Amino acid sequence: MKAETVKFSTAKRFIWQSTFRTVPFVICFLLLASLNALAQGKISGKVTDANGLPVSGASIVVKGSNTGTAADEKGNFSLEVGNNATLVVSAVGFTSQELKVSNRTVIPVVLVAADRRMDEVVVVGYGTQRKRDLTGSITSVKGEEIENMPNTNPIASLQGKVAGLTVATSGQAGVPPVVRIRGVNSTNSASPVYVVDGILLDNINFLNAADIETIDILRDPSSIAIYGMRGANGVIAITTKRAARGKTVINLQSTIGVQRIQDKIEMVDATGFRKLYDAQLKNINAAPFDYTNYTANTNWQDEIYRDALINTNSLSISNTGEKSTTLLNIGYTTQEGVLRNDKFERFLVRLNQEINVTKGFKVGGNINGYFTRSNPPVVSISNALRAAPIVPVREGDMFYTMPSFQRAEVANPAGTLFRSDETSVNENFRIVGSLFGEVKFLRDFTLRSTVYMDLGANTRRAYTPLANTVINLGEGAAPTTTFRDPTVQTEVAQEQSENRMFQQDHTLTYNKKLGRGHNITGLLGYTTIYSYGSFINGNRRDTSVNIPNDANYWYLNVSPNFMPGTYGGGGSESSSVGGFARVSYNYEGKYLLNATIRRDGTSKFAPENRWGTFGSVGVGWVASDEAFMKNIKAIDFLKFRGAWGTIGNSNGFADFLWKPGLNNASTAVFGNNAYTSVQAAYLVEPDLRYEVVNGLDLGFDLKALKNRLSFGFTYYDRTTKDILTNTIIPNDGRSLFTNLGNISNKGVELTLGWAQDVGKDFSFDVSTNFSYNVNKVESIGKNFDFTIFGNSGANRTITGESIGHFFGYTQTGVYQTTADLAKTPAFINSRPGDISYADINGDGVINQNDRSNIGTPFPPYSFGGAINLQYKAFDFMLEGQGVAGNKIYVQRRNVNFTVVNYESNRLNAWTAPGTTNIEPILDNTRGNNFQVSTYFLEPGDYFRIRTLQLGYNFTPKKQSAIGIKKARAFISGQNLKTWTQATGYTPEPQIGSILGGGADNGVYPVPAIYTFGVNLTF
Repeated sequence: MKAETVKFSTAKRFIWQSTFRTVPFVICFLLLASLNALAQGKISGKVTDANGLPVSGASIVVKGSNTGTAADEKGNFSLEVGNNATLVVSAVGFTSQELKVSNRTVIPVVLVAADRRMDEVVVVGYGTQRKRDLTGSITSVKGEEIENMPNTNPIASLQGKVAGLTVATSGQAGVPPVVRIRGVNSTNSASPVYVVDGILLDNINFLNAADIETIDILRDPSSIAIYGMRGANGVIAITTKRAARGKTVINLQSTIGVQRIQDKIEMVDATGFRKLYDAQLKNINAAPFDYTNYTANTNWQDEIYRDALINTNSLSISNTGEKSTTLLNIGYTTQEGVLRNDKFERFLVRLNQEINVTKGFKVGGNINGYFTRSNPPVVSISNALRAAPIVPVREGDMFYTMPSFQRAEVANPAGTLFRSDETSVNENFRIVGSLFGEVKFLRDFTLRSTVYMDLGANTRRAYTPLANTVINLGEGAAPTTTFRDPTVQTEVAQEQSENRMFQQDHTLTYNKKLGRGHNITGLLGYTTIYSYGSFINGNRRDTSVNIPNDANYWYLNVSPNFMPGTYGGGGSESSSVGGFARVSYNYEGKYLLNATIRRDGTSKFAPENRWGTFGSVGVGWVASDEAFMKNIKAIDFLKFRGAWGTIGNSNGFADFLWKPGLNNASTAVFGNNAYTSVQAAYLVEPDLRYEVVNGLDLGFDLKALKNRLSFGFTYYDRTTKDILTNTIIPNDGRSLFTNLGNISNKGVELTLGWAQDVGKDFSFDVSTNFSYNVNKVESIGKNFDFTIFGNSGANRTITGESIGHFFGYTQTGVYQTTADLAKTPAFINSRPGDISYADINGDGVINQNDRSNIGTPFPPYSFGGAINLQYKAFDFMLEGQGVAGNKIYVQRRNVNFTVVNYESNRLNAWTAPGTTNIEPILDNTRGNNFQVSTYFLEPGDYFRIRTLQLGYNFTPKKQSAIGIKKARAFISGQNLKTWTQATGYTPEPQIGSILGGGADNGVYPVPAIYTFGVNLTF
């Protein structure tokens, strides 16, 4: 067959030839590219941190495979990988990174330290939540930050650490601090509620600081609304320690220290007293005093104060088994007060156990035991300030009395201490415990039931001994005599009280990831609380047989039956029930929602008003997770948050508030018989109901510059409506308990911090916080405005002003001459040398209408800061704290009922025209100079070095040589230096009383404390 010749047109031939010529090249290119992608090459590199230091043990893994290696001790690594592979580099404490090889053979890796703080879990009420998911203001303090502080109450160690938290401490042994969160929002009670592992309490004196894992301070409506009628004043949630799984650990902590008063009140000595008393007698045209027998120069403060010891100890033993964990903690504290005879002793024990019965079912419990013994001081501090320094102290067991001009009102302070030493036995017992069961089912549900109890009993036995034998020094013609008051009889007093509280909580939690990026947590709960308390007391006084000064006889039944006595007692009970629900939702961790609702009922109110509904809504936006923020390298985390809510307040109110007791009233005579009537102890508003707090919270949290910089800002606005107050009815005189009006608190909170590692051996972090609060009484009363006075009129609460503000005159100077009086507004009986006051209403005269708001006892500004340094095995901490904007009423100076010793400011008293324009004349008969006024006010501003601590952590080699896993020794100082214009023992605000606070009547000193401690782990 003859072959045929195939012919193509020129165009077809071009297409055909081009195709067959090009295809081989394409195939070869694709083949080479594939081989190149599959080719393995050896790469190497070094993993370092931001400071260039090697990260040993870092993991380097090829993404999508099991191929990988680890960096050596110098951070170096090498690995066979594909040229287009992606490496995933990670290490503990650092943010993971993904790096493309892209034909490189040497790849340097710099890891950025991760900020784990935003992933920490905090308590949010009947549950926990990650910090980054919060929509409210919660500050968490770790237990390790306070466990070595020399405070008998762990809350005292929070002073200056948290924005918006005011803590006022007392130097008296065993006395807890006064705590306020975001100001004062009630006229009755402003203390927060404490939640310890779920149980709601009014105090935590049974807790050992070394037994605390974390303390979370909940301040905003989003986080506290779930506590309903108990959450209005804020919540301090405490989580105690649990045994670490897989470990058996023994830990011993011990500190010993000495307490010393830093700044005593400047009183005049004997020479100064004679000078001033002589001038005072001359000013009132009285005869000079005869000092012949009064030649002493006694510093009464030195006689009543001392350097005092404080010792705290804690031993914990934790153990874990295959299915259980157990932790036992034993604590012992002894503290002497700086005031002589002041003693406090405390024993604590806590047992915690959890048992995993099955994989999804566990049970457990806590039991806390508490016992204290105390001998509180009897002597009045103000008495020591008033006693004349010209009097000697004692001759053996006989004590000198004060001169005649003050003998009836002022006793020998040392004699009072001597007579009252060891004359009381005060013992407190308390058991706080809980049992729980928890089951997880259907993968996403958790059911938990817990029952709690708080049982307490307090006893007191006291003895009044015979009077001291005293020495009355002679004055003028009167001789020196010794004397024992025969009218003072021995006496015993006995008191006993008990309280019981039972709580149950039942919660159902649902936690689920729905689809892509949707995360939801739901909570349903039911809770009840029942509390009961009672007391009984009595005393008996001898008439002919002295009761021995022996504690074995300090009982009512061992005294002779014919001795007269008085007896009393009382009790109360209350109950509450609540149901609540919460939903927390986030989408991709960026968009956050938290909604809460609670329904509460309490027996404190009448049936028709005992129920209240409360709730909150919180939203958040993690802006730093948005794609448009990824290019802003300086910002690591940025979250905006806002919350609104309504919370109730029933804290501090009497049980069965709507059912007042009965008091005796008037007496009438019918025939030969007298009949006494009774009336209600107080009148009650028929519609008495909850106080309700409405709150708004707005803010943001920022982490920047590789998580070194942290900054937080919060603005809050909360108003208490229908405040509950017991007030006096105008023109009636009877007491009325009613819902009066509204109180608002507005403010801002700022936190700022910087943390950084510098080189291999040194790291530091600096933090500071600041808060500002404005308090205002928006209204009081319904048909008319009430005015509520406190501290005998020194404080006033009225519409339009801050709560409990000082109410008095404003000093403008001192009247120098009669001519000044003629041209300046004055009291009718004012004379040269008297204080001149401002004419507030401009009517040309000074009278009670010229009194006004002259300052607040509650500090509007508070701030704190800390510096922590770590160098090799050494650590250093410096903390400071202070307040500003408040006033202190120096009431200890406002005394004119007798002659008392003078403070050093009176050395500058007015003596003639032009001598002073501040200090009035020495004359306690001129009542105008003893009016409540700015003359008796001092700035409450202060800044204090709160803590200075230096510690050393022993190296592993040295520890293992003595069989210890971890060891730390430290020296510490607290309250080392205070900068203030206040002249008292401490400038810390006296805010325990809401309506009558801020007065310094000789406040118990807050001493400096110098301690040495060790922390050993076996």
